[in-house]
Amino acid sequence: MTTSNLHMYVMAAPLICALFVNLLGRRSRTYIAPLTLGSLLFSSVTACFVLANALKNGRMSYTVGNWSPPYGIELIIDPLAALMLLLISVVALLATCAALPTVQREHAGKEHLFFTLYLILIAGLMGLVMTGDAFNLYVLLEITSITTYGLIAMGKGRAVLSSFNYIIMGSIGACFYLLGIGYIYILTGTLNMADIATRLPLVQGDAAVATAFAFLIVGLFIKMAFFPLHGWLPHAYSDAPMGAGVMIAPLMTKVTIYLMFRVIFSIFSPDYAFYQHAIIQNLIIWAAAISIIAASLMALAQRDLRRMLTYIIIAEVGYMVGGIWLANTQGLTGALLHIVNDALMTLCLFLAAATILYRIGSLHFDDLKGLYQRMPLTMLAFTIGAFSMIGVPPTAGFFSKWYLILGGIEAGHWEYVAALIFSSLINAILFFRLIEIAYFGNGDHGHGHKQTLPPTGSAPWYMQGSLLVTAVTLIIIGLGSGQLVQGVIKLALPAGF
Repeated sequence: MTTSNLHMYVMAAPLICALFVNLLGRRSRTYIAPLTLGSLLFSSVTACFVLANALKNGRMSYTVGNWSPPYGIELIIDPLAALMLLLISVVALLATCAALPTVQREHAGKEHLFFTLYLILIAGLMGLVMTGDAFNLYVLLEITSITTYGLIAMGKGRAVLSSFNYIIMGSIGACFYLLGIGYIYILTGTLNMADIATRLPLVQGDAAVATAFAFLIVGLFIKMAFFPLHGWLPHAYSDAPMGAGVMIAPLMTKVTIYLMFRVIFSIFSPDYAFYQHAIIQNLIIWAAAISIIAASLMALAQRDLRRMLTYIIIAEVGYMVGGIWLANTQGLTGALLHIVNDALMTLCLFLAAATILYRIGSLHFDDLKGLYQRMPLTMLAFTIGAFSMIGVPPTAGFFSKWYLILGGIEAGHWEYVAALIFSSLINAILFFRLIEIAYFGNGDHGHGHKQTLPPTGSAPWYMQGSLLVTAVTLIIIGLGSGQLVQGVIKLALPAGF
């Protein structure tokens, strides 16, 4: 193991363990927890060394099978990719602490099947943030999508239908992306991102290049559920097994937004994406503002905690898409910082939802009465996650929103700034309404029935422990936002920003 290929071990650990979970988990489920947690703990620790190495030595390239690019698959590790690798590893590790007990309860006898898909999905996400090959990106995108379809379909009720809807929309998004890559290959004769970037400026035929760019961006918009292409997400995430939702919800949309950033800056260029097509840029920022407002209003209409959180995710997608397309230093900084912050905020809130669901079996607002008295630690962590989502200092969410607002002001896109402020106010209404119900409610009236919460006990200690660690991390990241921005994110910004 050397520093040049350390990142391969980060991805290989969950992928190899998926095989052993499937084989040994069939014999006894006692193998599943140590294999899953052990592989993700190894990935998290190793990802820390990868990030430290990337910050010290800068961008690193690794060729798979010694096939030199542009013919072989190239993996790229720079500070941003290393940060994303660490984020995926840590989020997956913390989410697994909640997934293990919920899967054991909901899918007894099928745990090995669940965690096989679960670990393959994590390995696919890790591959996505490292790949330097445009077609390999498509392959990994489909690996993550197919495993997600399977995990969602393991849910109850209408989960199979929600998974099918996701398959339809996900396949359409994949087709758009693949068509874009096909156009690029015809124009340049290569699939390596760095090689494409050097050849595209020499290509004759602006219409063909613009068509390829449009296909790629629209495909990613569908995959990330950017409004109004969001229809699949609320059902898919709210009907998925909670064990899958705690990992899928924080990571899938954020990784796809990261991919959009990579496509713009690694395949094309800021000049092409933003300045040569200023009308499209303005339209996308307006669409992001509309997305934020519309999704926030839809969240306001929900009466189930998990479904409410799914619409907040859609609004957050608008935050980050708008920040990137502002095309200035503050906006890009805010968008990249918000990828990290939103992953942790969403994880915190979904972990809290998983803990509540494990305890009382419902997430309907009427069933949350009295939870501050019965589940004080869970609700304390939930409150920190809620404050961060609103943007209350010193939690992490405040600082990335601040950068985004500054970016909107600098770019003169006041509609985007107004949407951010409006969304924060709506989030305040949403979460303070829940806090009021959970704190002041007496717990005597549930959703059409009297609540029957156990008098003592709660979720397993490691489930609550991962929730509390995530909540504390939101404060630590908030207080350390300056160091994170200066030490990592500024290094990821392209020249000129």
